[in-house]
Amino acid sequence: MPEKEDKTNEMPLVLIESPFAGDVNTNIQFARACMRDALIKGESPFEMHLLYTQAGILNDDIPEERKWGIEAGLAWGKHACKTVVYTNLGITPGMEIGIQRAREEGREIEYRELNSWIS
Repeated sequence: MPEKEDKTNEMPLVLIESPFAGDVNTNIQFARACMRDALIKGESPFEMHLLYTQAGILNDDIPEERKWGIEAGLAWGKHACKTVVYTNLGITPGMEIGIQRAREEGREIEYRELNSWIS
């Protein structure tokens, strides 16, 4: 029987919550900065709106497609060790959905701010 892999040195999976709707260009730049911050902290971040809202994937302006993206990201989040909420730009209704799901699933929630972010 093969030995079980030692996973103690793996990067922890984190689901990132940050705004998307509204000033989309600023929010995308902020989301990228949040991902960089998580990577610097030694985490493996996932930010659903940086992936699913790209051209040709889902249209966030279509409610049904927005729901698909949120649900897909939250399904991935079940494998994360925590949800990290970046608060510099506030907490949106979409972020609240992610925070509530983390609570329901018993996932740790950590609130952070980027020290260097200027909007």
